[in-house]
Amino acid sequence: MNGADTAFVLISAALVMLMTPGLAFFYGGMVRVKSTLNMLMMSFISLAIVSVLWVLYGYSLTFGDDIGGGLLGNLDHIGLKGITANSEVGLDGHHIPVFAFAAFQLMFAIITPALISGALADRVKFGAWSLFVVLWATVVYFPVAHWVWGPEGWIGLNGDKVKAIDFAGGTAVHINAGIAALAVVLVIGKRVGFKKDPMRPHSLPLVMLGAGLLWFGWFGFNAGSELAADGTAAAMALNTQVATAAAVIGWLVYEKLRHGTITMLGGASGAVAGLVAITPSGASVNAMGALAIGVVAGFVCAWAVGLKYKLGYDDSLDVVGVHLVGGIIGTLLVGVFGIQGGAGAAKSLTDGGSIEQLGRQAAGAGAVLVYTFVVTWILAKAIDMTIGFRVSEDDEVSGIDQTEHSESAYDFSGVGSAAARTTLGNPGSDAPAQGQAKKVDA
Repeated sequence: MNGADTAFVLISAALVMLMTPGLAFFYGGMVRVKSTLNMLMMSFISLAIVSVLWVLYGYSLTFGDDIGGGLLGNLDHIGLKGITANSEVGLDGHHIPVFAFAAFQLMFAIITPALISGALADRVKFGAWSLFVVLWATVVYFPVAHWVWGPEGWIGLNGDKVKAIDFAGGTAVHINAGIAALAVVLVIGKRVGFKKDPMRPHSLPLVMLGAGLLWFGWFGFNAGSELAADGTAAAMALNTQVATAAAVIGWLVYEKLRHGTITMLGGASGAVAGLVAITPSGASVNAMGALAIGVVAGFVCAWAVGLKYKLGYDDSLDVVGVHLVGGIIGTLLVGVFGIQGGAGAAKSLTDGGSIEQLGRQAAGAGAVLVYTFVVTWILAKAIDMTIGFRVSEDDEVSGIDQTEHSESAYDFSGVGSAAARTTLGNPGSDAPAQGQAKKVDA
């Protein structure tokens, strides 16, 4: 086994793990105060649930030997049976322990359902969400990941059918999560007050912290997918940086042209759009292609987030506009900007003049779109009709943090708060000083 490659993959796995708490902060800052903890927990619980499922059967269904047609892995590795510290995986001298590979891929399985949670902010039961994560990971993520990355997956390069290029998760992660988010919001409906009440982010510094952690962790997400510390990983790391930077600029240019101003929220969202778009394509394009993909993703995703107001679906934190649209852009543009000699050796429209790879990319994306939307809609509808997916309207209005978790993100009654100082200024009084209640509510 190659020690340097093993260390690289283990470090990359840790970076990808950090992305889920980063996502929690990113989403948590964008919701209203009364939903902050719930939003954090919807990401955090995915770390727990999916890790258990992965050991029990997720790894086997995803990366076990194919049971036929490239649709699903077998169950030979339930409980990671048959895998030891000496089991290895890899090609061309780049061999690493299977445990390192399994740990790395686990982090992808964790963050994918967590991405969906942003579309459902403010209004779903935590228990129903947890059940949804179990079911969705089992019947959607594990099969789709097998299609794309499995030993004989029918969509990806390892099989002999579609041969779409998805280096690090444009289809399996971002299109998968984005179209699933759309399916669920169509089932559960809009938030109370959608398009009527202000629903501004309560903490833009938290949003920026989350975006920074995502950007940092994404180097493990993208470069680590090479599973080796080599030139392709280095190219992927560079392309990740430049595409993300270009997407920030693209998003802010759109904001300036459309709204006449530039926002911090837009900059953070643009960064995520660029990271999403370069994920499937970064190892197949050169630096100029990465710049082009970033600019297109930033500009188009900035436009796409406004579609929910025109089309009437309530995607709370723009999972559809950023992850679905960004994933489609990155997946398709492999067929436009891919270079021969990159991952998959694609002949693209700009390097070889062939439309073949673009068609393969579209077929791969289309298959995931159809399967995931239909199955996710059925799962969400079944949960809604049995245990109920949404909290009551009263609970939603009063605040989902208190009703679902009996906690709040910020304690305004502690020593040092305005309320406490008012009380301390009236020694001997058990009743709140005049104006205290208003300060606490604010």
